[in-house]
Amino acid sequence: MTEKPISLVAQRAKALQDEIRRLAQREGRSVQIMAVTKTVPPEIVNEAAEQGLTLLGENRVQEFLEKRPQYSSNCSIHFIGTLQTNKVKYLVDKVDMIQSVDSIPLAKEIEKRCAAIGRVMDILVEVNIAQEPAKSGVFPHRLLPMLLEISQMPHIKVRGLMTIGPAAASEEQRRICFRKMHEIYIDIQNQSIHNIDMSILSMGMSADYAIAIQEGATLVRLGTALFGKRSYPI
Repeated sequence: MTEKPISLVAQRAKALQDEIRRLAQREGRSVQIMAVTKTVPPEIVNEAAEQGLTLLGENRVQEFLEKRPQYSSNCSIHFIGTLQTNKVKYLVDKVDMIQSVDSIPLAKEIEKRCAAIGRVMDILVEVNIAQEPAKSGVFPHRLLPMLLEISQMPHIKVRGLMTIGPAAASEEQRRICFRKMHEIYIDIQNQSIHNIDMSILSMGMSADYAIAIQEGATLVRLGTALFGKRSYPI
């Protein structure tokens, strides 16, 4: 029987895993790869999962709900997009983590919905490290008070922080932002706050994952590098 030829996505998956493993070893830590699946058909996502990229990042609630039944059963799914409070109820029993918590009202809604079904939701708090007005995420100076308030919510477990590098920035500007993000992450880690477990620093995407790894990322989110350029419907 002739073997099925390896797909382009599978080739990219293998190459990215090899490269990121080398980058991570150089920095003396392990780095997870998340496959960002916005607009990607489930059968293509499953090709990446077959190569070991089973951590998926979903951006849109409705798209996720439609695609979820078709994903490989061994996939772990995180929600990484902007999340409105009225959509939380659709996610709390279906995702393993919400990476984009950027406000106390959103955290309170997650707490309420998770309390109702008796589960604890792992989250990351999204930080707007460059303080860009058009972007979501809490500004750095408001992060600690927010974390202290969330730490009192028994159905939420903070597992770390997430950020997106500044838009239209130079490599050096991105590096500075990622370095500052890592410093904040380590500072909070050292405070040993109750119910705050700083074990994940999610930063770096297809255009800047190498810089992010050099500056302390433990998880990178890859879409274009893995699946190629896509057109995004409004």
